[in-house]
Formats: sequence, C-alpha cells, structure tokens
Amino acid sequence: MPWCAPCEKNWTPTSLTAAGTCPPPWVPPPRPPPACGEPVEPTPGVDHAPHVYRPPWHFWLGLIAATVYLAWRAIDGLLLLF
Repeated sequence: MPWCAPCEKNWTPTSLTAAGTCPPPWVPPPRPPPACGEPVEPTPGVDHAPHVYRPPWHFWLGLIAATVYLAWRAIDGLLLLF
C-alpha cells in the first residue's frame, strides 16, 4: 500500500491522483480543500503498472449471438413483406 509521509496514512492505489500524489481530503464545499499533494512512496516488490482489462470470452459470444439473431429477424421480416 502506498504510504504518504506528511499525512502519515496508507492509500489504496486507486485513491491516488493520476500523478501519483496524495489526494486532498474532503471538506465541505464553502472552503477549498487543503491539498497535501506530496508524492507517495510505492510499496516495494509490487508492480504498479496499470492493468488492461479485456471483456471475457462469453461477452463476445453473447454479442455474436445477438447479432446473428437480429440479422435473422431482419431477413425474416423482409421475407414476410414479399
């Protein structure tokens, strides 16, 4: 878990900003939030590269099945007209 020394807090990788700095704490809207903005130290031995998530194979199977079904319904509808 990334560690922010000035805040003395552990952060989850998804809670950090895009630049990899400590996020500002939430305060009510009338006041501007105090930003820590310090870079956090990554956890040693952990790969911090972004993950690329792909849709599972059954999503593509369902998409193909829906396309075939709708194409058949369009052809069947056109054949009903003539």
